[in-house]
This record gives sequence, structure tokens and C-alpha cells, in this order.
Amino acid sequence: MCKTILMTGTTDGIGFETAKKLINLGHHLIIHGRNSEKLASSKQQLLALSDTASVDSFLADLSDLNDVKKLAKDILEKYDSIDVLINNAGVFKTSETKNAQGLDVRFMVNTIAPFYLSEALSSILGTNGRIVNLSSAAQSPVNIDALLGKVDLDHMQAYSQSKLAIRLWSATFSKTEGNPVCISVNPGSLLASKMVREGFGIAGSDLNIGADIITKIALSPKMLTHNGQYFDNDQGHFSEGIMSDSYDEMANLVIESMHSILNA
Repeated sequence: MCKTILMTGTTDGIGFETAKKLINLGHHLIIHGRNSEKLASSKQQLLALSDTASVDSFLADLSDLNDVKKLAKDILEKYDSIDVLINNAGVFKTSETKNAQGLDVRFMVNTIAPFYLSEALSSILGTNGRIVNLSSAAQSPVNIDALLGKVDLDHMQAYSQSKLAIRLWSATFSKTEGNPVCISVNPGSLLASKMVREGFGIAGSDLNIGADIITKIALSPKMLTHNGQYFDNDQGHFSEGIMSDSYDEMANLVIESMHSILNA
């Protein structure tokens, strides 16, 4: 059965490799990128994979809150329903760590934008829909003031905190009645992405390690029983829950803070 799948950050790395797999499986893909030339090239390459390939594309800078809101609006205007949202886009190192709204770009792209898109598009995903959120093995307790843009962090601090934050809100989001199934995943450590090359100066492992698990979580019926859980692809299984009282409180603070940002 052909599914309509929206994936952010589709112009390179794990996103593009996953997109190729989804196209080859016959699904309709909605791709996103922030560079118009790379987005057009990616769309052309994906369409060339199959005579029946179906690809739409949307341009947006997920580090800019206004662009994120416009992207959601554009999707809602074009589509009555989508089956899967894959929040893949991510940032580790960047020369500009604050956006026009004064927010940390790492938190904005890795945590806040996925949250906004998930909430905004939940109505067209419905209870039968699915959200796949890209987390990481690198996770650390969230400094709420940093999330709010009041405290500056170095690259690893911001990245690891943003990746725990998306895991935490994914677990809480899944508890709301009527929301789509929501699963967070570490696709694999130090895969051969641009992020790894620029951040760590190494080639990295096969991107298909990550693309395969993202595809499986996005499509496998068996994954529907894992709503709110976190899959660690380094370990090859779903991780034990971390939602202790302290993490549950942190998750609530993360969501409360993001709502305050989005409603400002």
C-alpha cells in the first residue's frame, strides 16, 4: 500500500538514503530542504529512480521559527492526510548558534521544529499515522534556560541536550489521546553523514545502517506497538524507559517551554 511520507532534511546524509529506500518501495514522498538547488537536485535524483516515483518538495529553514510555521501551513494547504512524518533534519556544529528569534539553532532544528510540525500536522496524520523522531546516542539533561535561548552552550552540550529533549517529548506526546504513534530513534552512532564529517573529522559508518532502521520504524506494522518508546540502533533494540519522576518532570518542562516559545 502506497503511503504519503513527509521527511525533513532529505537533501543529503541519512535523509537522502532513507528517501531512496522509500521511493524504491513505491511510496509518495514529500521532501524538505533549506537549500533550493540541493532540494531540486535531490528531487530529480529521486524521480529518476523509478518511472512511477512520486515526489513533492518544500523549501524551509528549520532554524527559523517563521519558516517552520510556514512549512506546516503549506503542507496543511496541500494535503488532507499524510501517513508518516519523519523528523530527520538535525544540526550539530554551526557558525551561527542563535537565530533571528534569539533561540539556539541546535535546539530549534533538533527539538522545537519537530515538535511544532508534529503538533501542527497531527490532525492530518490522525491516530493511524506515525511520527519518527531522530534522536541520538548523545543525550544529556536539558538546561531549560538554554532551550529558551537564555544560556549559551557549546556544540556538544546543545546537541546532546536537544537529542534528549526530543526523546522526552516524543514519549509524552505519545500519551495524548488522538495523537499519531510517535517513536524516537538513535539511527546509529557516527554514520557517514555531513554532520559527522564536519563535527568529528571522520568518514563514518555506512549510512544504510541508519536508513534501514528509519524505514523499518516508519513502515513496519510491528512498530505500532512501541508508541512513545526509543529505539537504540547501536544496541539493536528498544531501550528501557527513562521516564522516572525526574525525567517526567523534565519532559513537562521541555514541552511547557516550547509552547511558550511557539505562542510568543
